[in-house]
Amino acid sequence: MSGGQEAKRRGSWGEAVTAAYLRERGWRIVETGFRCRFGEIDLIAANDTYLAFVEVKLRRDDDFAAARESVTKAKQRRVRTTAEYYLQYRSTGLQPRFDVAEVYAPDGTATASPEITYIENAF
Repeated sequence: MSGGQEAKRRGSWGEAVTAAYLRERGWRIVETGFRCRFGEIDLIAANDTYLAFVEVKLRRDDDFAAARESVTKAKQRRVRTTAEYYLQYRSTGLQPRFDVAEVYAPDGTATASPEITYIENAF
């Protein structure tokens, strides 16, 4: 498997772990990997109040920096623009919110119990 394919596989695993985490807390997963010409949103989840646009960051550990630190201002702009596009065509009446899920998996996709730090209203 090439490096790009492996990274995509790990990213998909992190998104699936985060989706399960949200479902356990009563959220509905509306979209995974939503893409348009402006960018991509890893997960879009809804509850009775919010439509959360979730950026998932997977790391082995936070020795170098917290995973959330890789969600730069430029990345935040792309996610916001993509969310605006999404809402133009799929209005829900829910309050939009931008969250970040940090998934720490020391053994990569073989990690039995990854640690998730979920940050509401991250940006």
